[in-house]
Amino acid sequence: MTAPANSIAEFYETAVTQLESAGLSFGHGCTCAEDEVAWLLSATLDIPFDELDKFWSDALTDEQRATLTQRLNERCATKTPLAYILGEAWLGPYIFKIDRRVIVPRSFIAELLMDDLSPWVQNPEAITRVADICTGSSCLAILAALHFPNSQVDAVDLSPEALEVARINVDLYGLEDRLKLHQGDLMAPLMDQKYDIIISNPPYVDAASMDSLPGEYRHEPEMALAGGKDGLDLVHTLMRQAAQTLNPGGWLIVEIGHNKDVMTATYPNLPLVWLDTDGGNDFVFLIDQASLKTLI
Repeated sequence: MTAPANSIAEFYETAVTQLESAGLSFGHGCTCAEDEVAWLLSATLDIPFDELDKFWSDALTDEQRATLTQRLNERCATKTPLAYILGEAWLGPYIFKIDRRVIVPRSFIAELLMDDLSPWVQNPEAITRVADICTGSSCLAILAALHFPNSQVDAVDLSPEALEVARINVDLYGLEDRLKLHQGDLMAPLMDQKYDIIISNPPYVDAASMDSLPGEYRHEPEMALAGGKDGLDLVHTLMRQAAQTLNPGGWLIVEIGHNKDVMTATYPNLPLVWLDTDGGNDFVFLIDQASLKTLI
């Protein structure tokens, strides 16, 4: 049976075609046009993402269609990530408020946290101190606080504007008492502290790649992307800071994008553990405190 004109289904079909022909890059929350249109419909119409099919034949009001069309046209004409247009981003079942002051959340570390960092962490309740460096919207810090329920979490970002967004999300999840935000360069505000776990999704795009990024990435803060000539400028510093601030037996977990080869060539004697994620095992490494101590 064909859905009626002006229905959700009709909009979905035409919108997918429009997105697919607009020369867009996906990867800011969705990997294809179909998922982006479903997200646009869900957020605009306030329908749970996984329940859209129940409303497939419902007619759109003139106001709904106008809003959907405006957002769709903006996405196509400006290549603005849909997350910025909607003011929200999702990591698994968790929603975060975002805008152009922060990078769109999409870290592989999120799925590791949602699995309680198993098997490296055997008892999530025993984790009491966590640091999230380059926190952005505070999404990873919030996931850490939720999945390690007895932890105090410190989250740091160099950008005061990013921390304004982070505060919105910390308040949204009611974590004001357990998650503290700090403005500063990497771990500089925390060097007198000790942590069981330090996580970071720092800027790691190398100089050559920065020059060829798709248009969508140009809407994000450059300082949240650019990692220097080889993409690892901040990682080098962070590893030495973590060596001084991790508790014995603690872990540093860092996402570095496509820089595994450079990382392993730079630190051939470090026992880096590359963690499995949905994207593969090339993007996130883990290293223990004792191994990091050899760097200082």
